[in-house]
Amino acid sequence: MRNHFTLSIVAGWALTIAGACGSEPPKNVEDDAGRAPADAGIEQPIDGGASTATDAGTVEQLPDAARPHDAAPDTGAPDTGSPDRGVRVVGNQLVKDGRVFQIRGVNRSGTEYACVQTGGLFNGPSDDASLEAIAAWGANAVRIPLNESCWLGINGVAPAASGAAYQEAILSYVARIEAHGLTPILDLHWAAPGGQQATEQLPMPNADHSPELWRQVAAAVRDDPYVVLELFNEPWPDWNQDTDAAWRCWRDGGSCTGFSYQAAGMQQLVDAVRSTGNENVILLGGIRFANVLSQWLTYMPNDPVGQLGAAWHVYQGGHCADTACYDGSPAEVAAAVPIVATEIGQNDCGGDFIATVMNWLDAHGGGYLAWTWNTWTGCMVLIDDYAGTPPSAYGETYRDHLRSRAALEEP
Repeated sequence: MRNHFTLSIVAGWALTIAGACGSEPPKNVEDDAGRAPADAGIEQPIDGGASTATDAGTVEQLPDAARPHDAAPDTGAPDTGSPDRGVRVVGNQLVKDGRVFQIRGVNRSGTEYACVQTGGLFNGPSDDASLEAIAAWGANAVRIPLNESCWLGINGVAPAASGAAYQEAILSYVARIEAHGLTPILDLHWAAPGGQQATEQLPMPNADHSPELWRQVAAAVRDDPYVVLELFNEPWPDWNQDTDAAWRCWRDGGSCTGFSYQAAGMQQLVDAVRSTGNENVILLGGIRFANVLSQWLTYMPNDPVGQLGAAWHVYQGGHCADTACYDGSPAEVAAAVPIVATEIGQNDCGGDFIATVMNWLDAHGGGYLAWTWNTWTGCMVLIDDYAGTPPSAYGETYRDHLRSRAALEEP
């Protein structure tokens, strides 16, 4: 999701403030997607209420029980010696432990902003009970947004919520997610260049810190082939236009139109991950806030281990928000590489739009994760409480669809 940003640089560029979420901190944005303002969900600043105090970042010890991955439990650390272990790209599909794997999950927002806004680590609980509730919906994946400043422990973030403390909290949460049979997706959500603290969604990752973040994250999870890496949340270079210049910036980074800092392109980030020996699956979101995949295949970075997939964000009112569009470049991408809609959402509290998106992805072998598993206000929240009670047709539709798909996979 998107975060508010300073509009002084965009004179003459009409922006529609969009909302799609509950009350994550201000998510910026341009709504080329055409999302309605207020109710549709611009996340609001955290007010320090009960939800932010629920989990101040206590790291729980993992049980000694086996770590289940789908139907095949694993005792101890994943065995990376077998080519059938973990999540892998095979052709245009993902497989997990040797079986075709469709990612179906939720976004668990908080770790991208609590560390810089409240000095905490999570928004709401991160314990076993909260993960059991996610699994009970039929989900098989959880997307965890990262904050670059917090992971690296730079630019003035409180020590209790950054560096080693932040890394331990994230990695322990990854392990708990896996212990519940769920696949973790680590996503760089907020990043910032130079001495700037990461407090919002900028157009591209930066050359100053983003490659180092991914070197560190990749090294930390190198021996766990179940972790999926999404290298940047929602790119929007070249003033959020679908142009050759935007796609060149997306892949190659450097000096790009629309912002002043040096960008790290997707090729540089892929190289950073692979420099550590990490061979995990990598997802790369397209441009225009990851909604447009028009030249994704043309500008697809080189990956020496062939483990790239496309991340796609699909919201009601976006540039690509109907089946006529889906049957264009998204279908072409899905025919070539795995496609995972790591954010989907509907801003009117209904479920018809996301049902269409999910049915299309089901038919094309794609995955999806809805925004968001947080107890915020607004339409684009899945739950009223962390036991998993849906507040509207939006959450009910998503829950029922996940359960129906999970039932198809039962032995």
